[in-house]
Amino acid sequence: MRILILGDHSNPHIIKWAKSLSKEGLHICIFSLSSSIVQSYDDTPAIQIFQQEYDADTFGEKKDLLKVKYLSKLKSLKRLIKSFKPDIVHAHYATSYGLFGALSGFHPLVISVWGTDVFDFPNASFLHRAVLKYNLRKADRILSTSHVMALETHKYTKKDIEITPFGIDLVEFTKKSVSSVFPDNSIVVGTIKTLEQVYGINYLIRAFAILKERRSDLPLKLLIVGGGSQEMELKSLSQELGIQNDTIFTGRVAYEEVPNYHNMLDIYVAASESESFGVAVIEASACEKPVVVTNVGGLPEVVEENQTGIVVPSKNIEAIANALEQLVLDTALREKMGVAGRKRVSELYDWKVNVQQMIDIYSSILRS
Repeated sequence: MRILILGDHSNPHIIKWAKSLSKEGLHICIFSLSSSIVQSYDDTPAIQIFQQEYDADTFGEKKDLLKVKYLSKLKSLKRLIKSFKPDIVHAHYATSYGLFGALSGFHPLVISVWGTDVFDFPNASFLHRAVLKYNLRKADRILSTSHVMALETHKYTKKDIEITPFGIDLVEFTKKSVSSVFPDNSIVVGTIKTLEQVYGINYLIRAFAILKERRSDLPLKLLIVGGGSQEMELKSLSQELGIQNDTIFTGRVAYEEVPNYHNMLDIYVAASESESFGVAVIEASACEKPVVVTNVGGLPEVVEENQTGIVVPSKNIEAIANALEQLVLDTALREKMGVAGRKRVSELYDWKVNVQQMIDIYSSILRS
């Protein structure tokens, strides 16, 4: 089976899909507009990468979508389709790469929606909505990682949308002893996310400061893993709130190290303002960590409320602090939620099962 993936070859999700499908014997080629040099494919040389450099930081930005220079890459895609001879073209992102897939004229075309392509893009103008509807109309199959995102997508198409969870490797993400960046007796609260406004790291920091003030008798620590445009601003906020000595910002870390950082935490927090799915929350649950998440997007889908974690209102600092205090004071509850979280992830988000599901979808398309 020959699959041509349209997507950013440097994106961790694309890397994970491409490598996993390749290891299952599929022939994978990636058409990417990213100019990034990526070493993640070094151990899977069978994957072909076809890069078409584009000078936008985010190729799917609203202002760039209809630029002639952007669409000029379509000729290159058509040449690649002719030479690679795919059985299926799979566009990851309904608007940018989805438009390439739609305009290529190739069938069968699969489009996976990712989040901002259906939540934000169509709200920009009538033209943007029309582009999204056109792309979805051209798709032979539409996929979504979450039910909430599928529901949003249904505003622009009457076609069926299949749920394809983006799970995790349960061998890599598991409870284990690691050397922590904090003393052994610490109670560590934290998150592993890109440091951008949408992920609400500022709400977590403020909630932790409230918790520290309430429970000054406890060895509470805050671990923030990841880099992003807000890093300096968030560090300044921690100093302003007087918690800088109990907070560590790691900066960007290699994906291979992420399981270790999850295991340094006692409680994982996703205080996002918007989130299409919640892979990091699943990773934390697989490592048997209780989670606190906001009630936005796909986050409530990946948490069984009061069983694997606590769901709180978005942007509600006091609610986050209260949830953290409840878990900090109840070790048994933390352990109980952690075990339940691992069990739920193994039942719903086992990456091996998710990959086989995708292969089954491809096979069913070719049989139809």
